[in-house]
Amino acid sequence: MHTRLLVPLWLAAALVGLATSADAQVAASKDGAASDSPLTVVELFTSQGCSSCPSADAILAKLATRADVLALSLPVDYWDYLGWKDTLANPKFAERQKAYKSALGVPMIYTPMMVVSGLTQVNGSDEEKVLLAIEKSARIVAATRVPLHIVAKDGHLVIEAGAVKQIGHPHPKDATLWLAPIAKSVEVPIARGENRGKTVTYYNVVRELIPVGMWTGDAVTVQLDRSSVMRPGAERCAALLQQGRGGPIIGAALLPE
Repeated sequence: MHTRLLVPLWLAAALVGLATSADAQVAASKDGAASDSPLTVVELFTSQGCSSCPSADAILAKLATRADVLALSLPVDYWDYLGWKDTLANPKFAERQKAYKSALGVPMIYTPMMVVSGLTQVNGSDEEKVLLAIEKSARIVAATRVPLHIVAKDGHLVIEAGAVKQIGHPHPKDATLWLAPIAKSVEVPIARGENRGKTVTYYNVVRELIPVGMWTGDAVTVQLDRSSVMRPGAERCAALLQQGRGGPIIGAALLPE
């Protein structure tokens, strides 16, 4: 399977005009000089009932330690019939994966599938291809990102998405602002199914994806009651700004610990 990076025409044009800017951001990130570096989002669709998933889960665990990557586990339930009910699965994640299938032209959904910033997909158990997909996507992320921040204040979560006004910057389509409550790590002993007898640790497990607002190119701030949006077992959360259903992720932020 070859990694495919699908680039809309407006993105391709933007990359030509913003190459210098993107190079500067990447260089600043390597030098540690940029405190607001772009995040490449990696979503792993995984299952406790999938025998080829533990290797991908281990790769995601390593990605979760990178400062330039927001690595997320999204457990799905469509392998439950094999004899083990995934204890972390959310049926909404399979629907999200189907949206990527349509947007990216994938013949079928599968596990372990990794989607990189909504731009490309790759088999998550192939570390070389995963790292290459992240590297290829990083330039687009740096050149087209929308500034996004999330902070906790007085029992609330405050999410701020910046405006796109500078000359030469592509003006993306409207995008949905998502909140993702996350469990940092969950250890699961698997008693039945293809992984019976194994204990697998899952990292950055998304417990829910909640649409909390819309962005149309102008700056927007959303304030949420933290207790009402967090989920059982979630210690932290991330914010995503994504175009359409299964489109590019144009902004990402992780709540500081």
